[in-house]
Amino acid sequence: QLWMLCLSAFLSLPHARAEPIRYSVAEEGESGSVVANVAEDAGLAPAQLSARRARLASEDGRQHFRLDRGTGRLVVAERLDREELCGQSATCTLPFELLLANPLQFFRVEVAVEDINDHSPAFPEEQVTFKILETSNPGSRFPLEGARDLDVGSNSIQAYSIAPRNEYFSVSFGSRSEGDKYVELVLEKPLDREEEAEVGFSLIAVDGGSPPRSGTTQIRIVVLDVNDNAPVFTQKLYVGQVLENAAEGSVVLSVVATDRDAGPNGEVSYQFSQAVGQSHSSFAIDAVTGEIRLTKPLDFEAAENHELSVRATDGGGLSAMCKVLVEVVDVNDNAPEVVVSSFSSPLPENALPGTVVALFTVRDRDAGANGKISCALEDQLLFSLRPAYKNYYELVTVSTLDREETARYTLAVTAADAGSPPLTTTQTFTVDISDVNDNVPVFNQTSYTMYVRENNVPTVLVGAVSASDADEGPNAKVTYSLAPAHPAERPPCSCISVNSENGQVFVLRPLDYEQVRQIEVLVSASDAGTPPLSANVTVRLVVVDENDNAPLVLYPSQDSSPASSELVPKSSEAGYLVTKVVAVDADSGQNSWLSYHLLRATDPGLFAVGAQSGEVRLRRPVTERDAVKQKLVVLVRDNGQPPLSATAALSALLLNDFSDVHLPHSSLATEDEGAFIARKVCKSKELKGGHVLYGTGNLQSGLADAAAAGTLPHAYCYEISLTTGSGNSEFKFLKPILPSLPPQHSGMGRDELGKGPLSLVSSVLFPTSEAP
Repeated sequence: QLWMLCLSAFLSLPHARAEPIRYSVAEEGESGSVVANVAEDAGLAPAQLSARRARLASEDGRQHFRLDRGTGRLVVAERLDREELCGQSATCTLPFELLLANPLQFFRVEVAVEDINDHSPAFPEEQVTFKILETSNPGSRFPLEGARDLDVGSNSIQAYSIAPRNEYFSVSFGSRSEGDKYVELVLEKPLDREEEAEVGFSLIAVDGGSPPRSGTTQIRIVVLDVNDNAPVFTQKLYVGQVLENAAEGSVVLSVVATDRDAGPNGEVSYQFSQAVGQSHSSFAIDAVTGEIRLTKPLDFEAAENHELSVRATDGGGLSAMCKVLVEVVDVNDNAPEVVVSSFSSPLPENALPGTVVALFTVRDRDAGANGKISCALEDQLLFSLRPAYKNYYELVTVSTLDREETARYTLAVTAADAGSPPLTTTQTFTVDISDVNDNVPVFNQTSYTMYVRENNVPTVLVGAVSASDADEGPNAKVTYSLAPAHPAERPPCSCISVNSENGQVFVLRPLDYEQVRQIEVLVSASDAGTPPLSANVTVRLVVVDENDNAPLVLYPSQDSSPASSELVPKSSEAGYLVTKVVAVDADSGQNSWLSYHLLRATDPGLFAVGAQSGEVRLRRPVTERDAVKQKLVVLVRDNGQPPLSATAALSALLLNDFSDVHLPHSSLATEDEGAFIARKVCKSKELKGGHVLYGTGNLQSGLADAAAAGTLPHAYCYEISLTTGSGNSEFKFLKPILPSLPPQHSGMGRDELGKGPLSLVSSVLFPTSEAP
């Protein structure tokens, strides 16, 4: 079955030749002798031999021949001794394979080693003595141990002869039906001990070589008296079997020979007859019982059988010979051998499934089931074994590899024979996986937020980005750079720089929180692979405010000329709202938190300033002792460290009622505010009960301008009562009222600054003439 499987595997290979290429070569040829041009016979060009790494492989590992890749010639690698290689076998064939790679291809080559006549016949003994009874009849035959010639065929022994010729003996030789060759002396004439007690001559063996070779042994015939029966074995051939691991001293078998003579002539003794090419060193025979025992363990792999020659000799000198064949029974004492022909490591991680990692062959010196081998790959999903040819196997990949998951594989191939118990051999292949640039750099954050205080020093370090790459070597070396958000965009902000080596982020120039509060850039991380892979991350730079802006007073305006004045009725109670200081700070956070403080005043006890609101109110009621004109300076301070501040200057006039408009012009003219003060009137409308609201359009131009300098909020309205019959109209400061105009008048205008609907406003102080 193993043979049929190997033949099937061989025939299934698309690149294997079915019939072997056969050559012959004479033994003893010199090393380097040309056998043939194997490339030509295989249909290969010499250039293919080197390109496809052609080589010779034999099962026993010996290289009797070598291949000249340049010419394709097969030459002898060492002296070939046919007798050493094949012994007495009729044919001597040295098989091997011609292996080529890319693609894998095999050619079976068989070289027959032809015998030459380089050995002479040799007898086992230089002299052989026969003791022959004188009563022996003509035609009696006396067996001899024939000469051995290590050559075969026509170069082996062809003839025997006696020299000098004598009248008593001739030589007979030939083959029996069992195939055994024999040599015998034939008695031609009865012996007469009294006439000739001893006969001597030479026995010559001649082979059929050209020129022929010969060997000689001396024959000495001692003529005996009376003993006319030779021992006779019960079998001509004894066959015994012994396990190769049998212990020393184990009995193999016993031979038995009988002699019909009596007395000393019938006593038989046994001994080995040393034949050429036979070794009895592993056996011993008991001279009396004929029992053959082991003297040392046998090895089936060294010799599958042993052939012994046993001579039985009686007391009268007569003898007989038999053959003993000891068959060594194989036991499973040899583990399989794994011979690696090629191995590829490291292996790139993008290697395609089916890539050959290793090519190896397995063999076992045992026979039968003990030499039948199976191979298995232990615990692997990414690799497998694939039979290649005969006992060759390929270790191949079956799926894609990933170095980042596993950088090294230790593959154990186990070869087990079919013995009982089976023997195993494990061959380990360590396959390193080389890196391919298949991983993009990965940042350790999805985005980065960094902070820098405004007015920073140039090239200040504000943070760092970090990315890692699962690859190794240059494929894992990450460099950083700024990248536009989209390819069509202009280059990124020039005020930010990234260190290409460590990802540190620098701000190259001072920033102003009031101009820019946040900058977003894209940072790219690229590896050094070919082609390089990259990833982007958003870096958000937040500018942190510093207290670098002083408060700015918006109201009252500090650049108006003349300075604005507020009208305060002397009848006002404590808490009366005089005006409100409005200021802003360009900074943010606590740097823009403003507080208001009364810094100076004509009468500090009269006024109070809301620390958070900036409202200027009367601290107490107005008295007659208070000066008509009051000057105040309000300090506006932010909450920064250190704090910054600004001042707002304003004035207030304390009046009884509108009749005070008849103050002498000269006295009024000495005041900063001028002779007349008017409140802005945004809308005029007749009211029920004879009251009139005056807008800007109803005032004289001078009064309208003066009214424009007022500082009270527009939401405050005052009722004006005009009477007749008096030289002066009566102006009264009444409770503020909220105008409730019809819907059609609610959107008729806006104030000068465009900040809201026009409102009905305040009292007007001016002289009038008597009504007509």
